[in-house]
Order: sequence, then structure tokens, then C-alpha cells
Amino acid sequence: MTEYNPDRWVLIKIKGDDPHYHVLAGWSGGYLESDSWRMNSGVTSHGFDGDYWHFYGSSGSRYKCYVDSYGFTGVSSGIYNQLKSKYHDKVELVKDQEWINKDWDWMIE
Repeated sequence: MTEYNPDRWVLIKIKGDDPHYHVLAGWSGGYLESDSWRMNSGVTSHGFDGDYWHFYGSSGSRYKCYVDSYGFTGVSSGIYNQLKSKYHDKVELVKDQEWINKDWDWMIE
């Protein structure tokens, strides 16, 4: 299992007949590295350990997301805006902590 620990992250919903949730993660670069981003394959389950949300993807990856780091980096914000420009209302930003009480029964295990 590949684990990712982003600096900033958001959960987005791709609407349609078969809606999917995805983690859009961003990392801030430093002096020698540029900023980067990654979007998971689709959330299949999640858990919380008190400090981190753990989102498991359909590809087998895990995103370990610090609870207080919900939000965009400059690069991930740009990616989200590109998705909104291309797909309009089919892409929705999930508000911070809104997924806690969601019915996740639709997810593939």
C-alpha cells in the first residue's frame, strides 16, 4: 500500500449517475522542489484516529490527512479551478468535516 501525507488536502465530489469522492492533495515545495499535487483514485473507505483522517483509495493507496490541514495549496487550487472550468457543476468541493456523517454505503469495498 502506498501512503501519501499531503501538506494540504480537500475532498471533492464528482457528481453523476455514479458519484465518486476523491482526495485532492497538495504539497508545498521548497527551495529545491516545486509544489506538487495528486488526486486519489476514488475514496472507498475512511477512518479517523484523532489527528488524521485516513482515506483509502480504489487503487489501494492511503491518504493520511492531518485534520487541521484541510484546504488548498496554490497548485491544488489551480487544479480544482481547472476541473470546475471543464466539468462545471459536476465537480463539488466538500465542506470541511462534512463527510463525517455521510452514508458511505455506496462505496465499493
